[in-house]
Amino acid sequence: MTQKNGAFPSPFEVEIPAELEGWEEMYPYYYLFSEERREFEESKFWFQDRMHHPEPLYPFDTITAESWWVALSQYTTRIFVIPPALGIDQRVVGGYLYISANAVTDPDLVQKRLEHFQKRAGYYYQNWDTLYAKWKEKAEQVIRELEELEVPDLPRYDEQVYEDESVVMEGAGIGSGYRLLEAWDRLIESCYKIWQYHFEFLNLGYGAYVTYFDFCKKNFPDISDQTIARMVAGIDVILYRPDQELRNLAKKAIELGVADVLKQNKPAEEIMADLEKSEAGKQWLEALEQARQPWFNFSTGTGFYHHHRSWNDNLDIPFAAIRGYIEQLEQGNTLDRPLEEIQKERDRLADEYAALLDEESRKAFLDLLNLARTVYPYVEEHNFYVEHWHHSIMWNKVREFGRLFVKHGFFEDVDDIFYLHRFEIYSALYDLVTSWAVGTPARGPGYWPSIIARRKELIERMKAWNPPPALGTPPEVITEPFTIILWGITSETIEEWRRPEAAAAATLKGFAGSPGQVEGPARVIRRAEELDQVQEGEILVCPITTPSWAPVFPRVKAVVTDIGGMMSHAAIVCREYGIPAVVGTGYGTKTIKSGQRIRVDGNTGVVEILDHE
Repeated sequence: MTQKNGAFPSPFEVEIPAELEGWEEMYPYYYLFSEERREFEESKFWFQDRMHHPEPLYPFDTITAESWWVALSQYTTRIFVIPPALGIDQRVVGGYLYISANAVTDPDLVQKRLEHFQKRAGYYYQNWDTLYAKWKEKAEQVIRELEELEVPDLPRYDEQVYEDESVVMEGAGIGSGYRLLEAWDRLIESCYKIWQYHFEFLNLGYGAYVTYFDFCKKNFPDISDQTIARMVAGIDVILYRPDQELRNLAKKAIELGVADVLKQNKPAEEIMADLEKSEAGKQWLEALEQARQPWFNFSTGTGFYHHHRSWNDNLDIPFAAIRGYIEQLEQGNTLDRPLEEIQKERDRLADEYAALLDEESRKAFLDLLNLARTVYPYVEEHNFYVEHWHHSIMWNKVREFGRLFVKHGFFEDVDDIFYLHRFEIYSALYDLVTSWAVGTPARGPGYWPSIIARRKELIERMKAWNPPPALGTPPEVITEPFTIILWGITSETIEEWRRPEAAAAATLKGFAGSPGQVEGPARVIRRAEELDQVQEGEILVCPITTPSWAPVFPRVKAVVTDIGGMMSHAAIVCREYGIPAVVGTGYGTKTIKSGQRIRVDGNTGVVEILDHE
């Protein structure tokens, strides 16, 4: 590719704040830009992965990034051999994750890879439903094994507490120290394994969509990206099930006559105590318990960070949504998505465009469209199994190890464990196990507290830093398909990043994520805990949306995000709810302030600020 001059900072010349000195110690060595790889690393274009990892990476939380780093890349490069794409590389700078996608630009190599791809991907496409059913079984098995994982307790080194006699009488041959280390290994393996499954289908899902997308662009020169996406909308997926459970609970509260109890602006725990006082309340609580497993294993954020707690961990969040749904029902509003309307519109569009083609091309178009619709559910559903259900359990299993470290004086707080990366945690566990086995003090209590205290300070300072959106020299044209479809990174996006005045502009440009044009007051939200601030009829402006934000969509007139492309969560969900959306504006949350009146044009991807403070 021809490259432009005068690009973004070199990875080796980024001006990292002085107060972040020593940040490198928190991450495995392979995550850092290095002098021995300088020529190679400077030749690549890196952009910050603000979609999945918008916050600084806690040392242990790198495990989610590491897991998809390998899994995504192996399926693209080695297993399904997707013709125009290789893997996606990762580096950390000042605590933030940067990624670089490798595109295949040699036409001959693309053709050679195509032969492998057609055979391998073709098998999955032809047997999609059968293989996908097996996938669900495999994913649920990994989750069950994680739920059943026991974290052995160890007495302190100076306590005269012995192993149970059964270890001897049954000839077990192994002790609790071994089982503790084994449990840690199983937990790490569980995370890697679920991410292996995560990408078994995902790249093929995107690949089918990209192939369908390219056909439309070549055969319908004037078709918009949004119209292409709307023809695969209107498909129900389990990612909407947790939100549906909240709606059902709101309806049941009205039916049982306990709506007023649930509408109290009180902590969930207190509301539940009030409900216990009546038979009707107890019936509602029984319905709640049935809904919680597995549907409340739903992260309040992306699921990639330990502090994105699930609904099960913080019932105040789903209870606030239930309260909102009760109020909407009492006002006579419907809570149902306009699924039938969306399906009619998608079919009308498909018929309209199919009629423009000759018989052979029409068949190819309909085959590609049907394939895209077949694979589409997985693009959204996999999130529930992995980032939500599995990870909600995983973070709490890690906390069980954290409690053991607190008991033995290594840490002051259970969540201190997340300030160590996984290799350090294994070392600390080995230190603990040898102390228990030998009966002498471990080094950990005198070693880790000061390191953790320093890292806590670093993480807070990292949050205050605004790192550059990209590093290195971008290619003249972005061609790697997943970079465009998922992250929304295009040549135009990069040009916007180059313009320092873009962040202060009165007009923002992004992807036309979902059709429609509306005006209204903006509500800028940066995290899930702020969602209760969103009022009826406002326009949600946020960095990204996550699946657990679903309860807010019926209240808003439109959505504007900083990050994302046509297949990002915000774009997909807004199309399903029939809400206008502009995604990937880059600077929405920095430019727009809550209360400002804005116009969102989901047909053109333009957001205008109509008044200024």
